Amino acid sequence: MSYFAERKPHAVFTPYPLQGHINPLFKLAKLLHLRGFHITFVNTDYNHKRYLKSRGPNALRGLPDFRFETIPDGLPPLDDDVDGDVSQHIPSLCDSIRKNFLQPFRKLLARLNHSATTGLNPPVTCLVSDCFVTFPIQAAKELEIPVLLLSPLSAAALWSFMHYGTLVQRGIVPLKDESYLTNGYLETKVDCIPGLKNYRLKDLPDFLRTTDPNDTMLNFFIEETVKIPSGSAIVFNSFDELERDAMNAIYFSSIFPWVYTIGPFPLLLNQSPQNHLASLGSSLWKENTGCLEWLESREAGTVVYVNFGSITVMSAEQMLEFAWGLANSKKPFLWIIRPDLVTGGSVILSSEYVNETRDRSLITSWCPQEKVLNHPSVGGFLTHCGWNSTTESICAGVPMLCWPFFADQPTNCRYMCSEWEIGIEIDNNAKREVVEKLVNEFMVGEEGKKMREKTMQLKKKAEEATRPGGNSYVNLDKVIKEVLLKQKTSFD
Repeated sequence: MSYFAERKPHAVFTPYPLQGHINPLFKLAKLLHLRGFHITFVNTDYNHKRYLKSRGPNALRGLPDFRFETIPDGLPPLDDDVDGDVSQHIPSLCDSIRKNFLQPFRKLLARLNHSATTGLNPPVTCLVSDCFVTFPIQAAKELEIPVLLLSPLSAAALWSFMHYGTLVQRGIVPLKDESYLTNGYLETKVDCIPGLKNYRLKDLPDFLRTTDPNDTMLNFFIEETVKIPSGSAIVFNSFDELERDAMNAIYFSSIFPWVYTIGPFPLLLNQSPQNHLASLGSSLWKENTGCLEWLESREAGTVVYVNFGSITVMSAEQMLEFAWGLANSKKPFLWIIRPDLVTGGSVILSSEYVNETRDRSLITSWCPQEKVLNHPSVGGFLTHCGWNSTTESICAGVPMLCWPFFADQPTNCRYMCSEWEIGIEIDNNAKREVVEKLVNEFMVGEEGKKMREKTMQLKKKAEEATRPGGNSYVNLDKVIKEVLLKQKTSFD
């Protein structure tokens, strides 16, 4: 065996196979690589094809100690008339993860350990997984190696998911009938989740808004979160100052064996001047870098950046309301419109709209978001409130207009608007007049000015947490020493 194979610890990373889950796990993989780990990053076959399509066939060359492997997702191929550049059906993915992923993952680990005998790579010493992909816990138990779980969500959102079972036991969910979605029931205060003060049902991840006790998503999260405490440790892409109440509740619960906050990841990566993986991204869509040149032509703090993330879908009517609200605000905007953003296909904006906004807008299908948010021209972010977007916006000091769509986004929206006061929520049935008014208040009004100041304060705290000696920086070193470099681990 070569010196290379003998000496490097080898971490195998397994994300939940959606863009918003791949991104934070990929950043954690880069952080460990910069600290001497050999990395194997495991995508599904479907997502790996998308990755190579977006990055180019030569994207993975010259990376002997940061490698990619694939396993099948167990799903039937997409119909011939469906573009293979879209996110897959989430309930089907959840069902397949539970039924089909463990066996091919075991075979992959066996192959990696066999190739270690010839010096091609080090033997696998630890696993790192999305906390909603728990089958690696079983694999780690069989190999007697540590398994670290990463929450791709805020602490409050994961903590809410951990209490889904309690909400079912108390008869709070499932909902009695569809009328409970509109009759004020979702305003009910939730008092059974420690650390979440004055939270309403509508503030919790929205998979509980179902009338079906056999709902696939509700039961997936109940079943998976029960397994999370069996991992060696759990880490959050967050910092204590950001989510103090939720983190204190988690620390004092003793549910998890070890808990660490080690974020925000973008700022931790910035602490590594020798980051030779800086150009290695995780996007499954091809990024348009030309938007950065367009931003160069705009005055500082004047551009509204609009991106509803990788999953959000809206009706054609909703899109047109946003479109005309942005146009009527007269503010310059950069709008990311994915191919699958609109239900039923793309919407063609009228020549009237194009002529109205031609001199102050750019619309493209995907972009390098962190670079956009950190560009001096960007003054605000109209967002779906995903956790990656939330933390990246804080790292850039950019306040947010919030239009949460599903999953953990209502929880993040509550944080931004009620706890941190760095965001304004747009009603679900957004009308163009409302969008216009809020964009103007957000960009040039007094409330927007206050939010910008508070966002900069949070950015400063995030920078303090991720500098050498800061809590997140120290915690990452602890995770490596106390969890990942341990050769044996105990499982309940």
